[in-house]
Amino acid sequence: MPRILRLNNPLHAMITGTGCAVPGRVLTNQDLEKMVDTSDEWIRERTGIAERHIIEEGRYTSDLCAEAAQRALAEAGVSALDVDLISVATVTGDMGFPSTGCIVQEKIGAHNAAAFDIAAACSGFLYGLSWAEAMIAAGKARTVLVIGGETLSRITDYQDRTTAVLFGDGAGAAVLQPSDGRRGILGSYLKSDGRFGRLLYLDGMGTQYPPTHESIDQRAGYIRMEGREVFKQAVTAMGDAAETVLQRAGLTGADVDLLIPHQANMRIIDATARRVKVPLERVFVNVDRYGNTSAASIPIAIDEARRSGRLGPGKLALLVAFGSGLTWASALVRF
Repeated sequence: MPRILRLNNPLHAMITGTGCAVPGRVLTNQDLEKMVDTSDEWIRERTGIAERHIIEEGRYTSDLCAEAAQRALAEAGVSALDVDLISVATVTGDMGFPSTGCIVQEKIGAHNAAAFDIAAACSGFLYGLSWAEAMIAAGKARTVLVIGGETLSRITDYQDRTTAVLFGDGAGAAVLQPSDGRRGILGSYLKSDGRFGRLLYLDGMGTQYPPTHESIDQRAGYIRMEGREVFKQAVTAMGDAAETVLQRAGLTGADVDLLIPHQANMRIIDATARRVKVPLERVFVNVDRYGNTSAASIPIAIDEARRSGRLGPGKLALLVAFGSGLTWASALVRF
């Protein structure tokens, strides 16, 4: 029987359904060897990635988000018309505006909801999870749909060997509703530091870098990253976030049944697990199959962990992420 930990903080919101969606097309390391100066051995050694999923032509971030959302709603036994709020965490929205949240709202028929986007990159889903819990705790919503979805292949420069190997596409979703007193979000932690924003960014977009003939000629509009510095920042920030949310709850890594870190790089995952003293057999890893899917990373992992039996009733999960901004976040969730 799983340990039921008694905390002073009441449980306000719990996850009642999850779902995920990934494109059918797979891009392997061997495929990338034909596109850019790299090798399967080099990619695996530095990232742990073997393959990633790539969106098909004519499909968009909202399509993946809608598919994941419909699966989460079905598991929760909730009609789309009963959804009060929708947040979509993404940096690859269908267009500048309207929000991808509003586009997803239309596609799933959630006509009674309010909808918007969160641009916190890889931390975005956990930002949305914390916001959803607060809205339910405040009595301003009863059913909230939190989604993370990306089509990073559309902003990946496949001539840049340092980033071409890293990213994939996908979406994950969770339905949050008032807690039953046993399951729920035990705590969350959000942080950002805009001083480091230029370590990981998208150029050639927005009002600062509007698309022009000159910018297109200069191959703008792609992810730019200072890889070594991002790695150092990620290791520190994810460890700090994981430790902080545990300490605030009066828990340690020994109490965690499953650590679900952002799936960016196997070395970062290892470092985070060591920091909070969670053995690798209690760490969920799917970076080898999906690569870095940014905001979709954690909700895809949650859904897979639940459906594989690794995150059953009563289990305590520690979620932790790091992304552009720089942003980082963590949450403790009793399933």
